Amino acid sequence: MSSETRMKVIGLAGWSGAGKTTLLSRVIPCLLGRGLRVSVIKHAHHEFDVDVPGKDSWVHRQSGATEVLVSSTRRWALMHELRGADEPRLPELLAKMAQVDLVVVEGFKREPVNKIEVYRAANGKPLLFPDDPRVVGIASDVAVATTLPVAHLDDIEDVAALMLRAAIPVDDVLASAPAEG
Repeated sequence: MSSETRMKVIGLAGWSGAGKTTLLSRVIPCLLGRGLRVSVIKHAHHEFDVDVPGKDSWVHRQSGATEVLVSSTRRWALMHELRGADEPRLPELLAKMAQVDLVVVEGFKREPVNKIEVYRAANGKPLLFPDDPRVVGIASDVAVATTLPVAHLDDIEDVAALMLRAAIPVDDVLASAPAEG
């Protein structure tokens, strides 16, 4: 990607049950309404599968194919089996993404990307921001004592604006990737 790209990246962070996915499902239509194109990268901490056992693409992967691309008139999906290789870092994954205005990253907490913390008091968990310098804003259902910008979880316009203000150029993240060699 060239430095002329305007694609930006923002992370969402928070404990399980904080409502990251629900919030994002409400923010995406708001961003689309502003004329933006939005994509999402979600990190899974466990074994996951988007393929159905028994289907041709599943059989091909189980047979040892490194990549299986499935395409239809509505969508395409590429599954890449690591086969023991290291999990790719965020910059490598971002480099594979189609150009959009904003990529929202859920997970990848150790990667160099600004994050909005999603905090729900009923979760009973501590806030992440005091220990994570990459948290640059908070979306919460309660008031939070901080100098960081805070938006209420139900104020979707405010959350969207907070995400857009805190997003960083994708080139900044790509530049943080270790040199290949």
